[in-house]
Amino acid sequence: MAHALRRAAHSSRLHPSTWVRFVFGPASRGDCAAPVVHRHDDFELASEQELAGFEIETDAAGHHYAVRREDLPKEQV
Repeated sequence: MAHALRRAAHSSRLHPSTWVRFVFGPASRGDCAAPVVHRHDDFELASEQELAGFEIETDAAGHHYAVRREDLPKEQV
């Protein structure tokens, strides 16, 4: 491996992602068809409470964005 690392160090044509793949190996990917597992732990509950404070708005061009409910006019809440 030391020989391969030395040879790779002399090659300036390698992309930075190639260096990462060389050092850490290929990315491991999970099963994309597997369902998402919700743990219902404290972190997930805190995230749900924080996201409950947002309202999704859509502009004339069809772009979606989040607005805090406290920033909306009172008639929209």
